[in-house]
Amino acid sequence: MAAFKVENINLWYDDNQALIDVSLDIPGNQVTAFIGPSGCGKSTLLRCFNRMNDLLPNTRIEGNIIMQDGREISDPSVDVVKLRTEVGMVFQSPNPFPMSVYDNVAYGLRCQGIKNKKQLNTTVEYSLRQAALWDEVKDSLQRNALKLSGGQQQRLCIARAIALEPNVLLMDEPTSALDPIATAKIEDLMQSLKRMYTIIIVTHSMSQAARISDQTAFFLLGKLIEVGPTTEIFQLPKDKRTEDYISGKFG
Repeated sequence: MAAFKVENINLWYDDNQALIDVSLDIPGNQVTAFIGPSGCGKSTLLRCFNRMNDLLPNTRIEGNIIMQDGREISDPSVDVVKLRTEVGMVFQSPNPFPMSVYDNVAYGLRCQGIKNKKQLNTTVEYSLRQAALWDEVKDSLQRNALKLSGGQQQRLCIARAIALEPNVLLMDEPTSALDPIATAKIEDLMQSLKRMYTIIIVTHSMSQAARISDQTAFFLLGKLIEVGPTTEIFQLPKDKRTEDYISGKFG
């Protein structure tokens, strides 16, 4: 079942059209990778799924994004705050809050009014375990999160999102600021997390998309050029532009 159905999305920043008639399905419990050169619209589309584009001035969007429960994402009945809980986001650079490891994970829960210490402890441990970070920080939960390594900080940000029990995790180039060892840990983590979450990742790395994704969508100049199973996109692309990009002829 599709976690999202994207139907004829057009999006403008002022007079600049960033997305042009984009339609695709995002399958549940899989990793979908968005690839394409800088400025092609992949991060813009990613931000549509939790309505982060709403925060940008002079943005206009047409078309529909249908959620798994049948609601259109811009419907007035959709609570945007709740939507951003259900659709968590991990950004390009790790952005832990300047507080303890424990408080980073518990922050969103406390914002929801949860104060029960036992519930907080249970969720913090569960989320850190899910993010493959528990064993590294369990004895230093009161340590300032900013003292963690870059890779640990990024996994902490994933744990912070998981704590709010999302259905979907959006990842905007989550390993671009990390070294190869930390990148490998995040990639392994995505493979394990897709059993419970739908993951959409924007990446500039062709090898990363090939390694971790089940479905790949190639964008160029605001248009979706081709989407399909990752093995087909990389081995038997239907569009020459896809083949040229993957083979490094441009981008």
